[in-house]
Amino acid sequence: MSDLILIGKGSQPIGILPRMANRHGLVAGATGTGKTVTLQRLAESFSRIGVPVFLADIKGDLGGISQPGGQNQRVADRVAKLGLSNFDYSACPVTFWDILGEQGHPVRTTISEMGPLLLGRLLQLNEVQEGVLNVVFHVADEKGWLLLDLKDLRAMLGYVADNAGELRTAFGNVSAASVGAIQRRLLALEQQGGANLFGEPALDIQDLMQTDERGRGIVNVLAADRLIHTPAVYATFLLWLLSELFEQLPEVGDRDKPKLVFFFDEAHLLFSDAPKVLVDKVEQVVRLIRSKGVGVYFVTQNPLDVPDSILGQLGNRVQHALRAFTPRDQRAVRAAAQTFRPNPALDTERAISELGVGEALVSALDPSGIPTMVARVLVAPPGSRIGPIDTAERRAVMASSLVAGVYDVAVDRVSAY
Repeated sequence: MSDLILIGKGSQPIGILPRMANRHGLVAGATGTGKTVTLQRLAESFSRIGVPVFLADIKGDLGGISQPGGQNQRVADRVAKLGLSNFDYSACPVTFWDILGEQGHPVRTTISEMGPLLLGRLLQLNEVQEGVLNVVFHVADEKGWLLLDLKDLRAMLGYVADNAGELRTAFGNVSAASVGAIQRRLLALEQQGGANLFGEPALDIQDLMQTDERGRGIVNVLAADRLIHTPAVYATFLLWLLSELFEQLPEVGDRDKPKLVFFFDEAHLLFSDAPKVLVDKVEQVVRLIRSKGVGVYFVTQNPLDVPDSILGQLGNRVQHALRAFTPRDQRAVRAAAQTFRPNPALDTERAISELGVGEALVSALDPSGIPTMVARVLVAPPGSRIGPIDTAERRAVMASSLVAGVYDVAVDRVSAY
């Protein structure tokens, strides 16, 4: 069991086998039940066996993973209670990222790399407006004009509108009203800070998959405490990143451990009001990215936030407490209980409502890929600091980062604009 990524202990240790970690997973539970600490524990454990991690810091309290733990009596008490010998209070190697470029290295993509499907989702366009956007991309491609940032897209929209008569034969009507609606959505996106997402140098996904000199996986932390206030930008960026990993990484089959583990926090934002074509794309990526050596872990309050077609792909599950105050809450508890392999010694539905902070129900895949019977555990604490870090600590981590200076200065080369 020495290679087990320990989640916690009940009657026996339970956790995730590294070779089964690319079968994806789910961490669920109500606010304040311990999901964030479980997320930190898992990220740290993957890092220590040499697996890079990408996660979003929604509340601003995951920065502590970059600092050694200690001086936390609750952690010390939990370590003693679980009998964790050789428990290591140490930091993880961390790279901080931030779309706004304030709390981490800037992270950008280009309009072309985002593509019309995800960009249409980001701008919340209707079917007609998405059609116009597809025309814009097609014309830019024919002309050899690069679409890198928002001003490139604005310029192309203007060009298409000015030449609508010539384009009508090939592409149908391109109405001024649709172009104007897209332009207004671009203005709203810019006012929300979304313009920072587009430009160069664009993120090289290989920079997310590095290890340090000791062979530990780099933990990539995306500052999202402000980004989460623009949920469309947050969800679309993470979906783009997942899609890029899927498209760029080669097939590697089953490995002893993943090449990367990707945590998608506040996962309900990805599926909220999403069109079927987008949900189908997520399902395809989740189903097939396993063979690229990537494990995807959705973190959300309620398992019902994740569509059944995707929920069925998540083999490793950690369920913190759910509170059943309303009929909908009661249905959620019942649904969560039914997703586990039953344990004759445990009333799963009742246990979900009774779990305390730092307790969870866990089911992981055994060496044959079969889910283990659900077990109630006390979650093991991380060895890194629990909680936020100050500005000086963050800047020190950024200064020593492997990508320091690579993305910090924007480049504006000749493009469609």
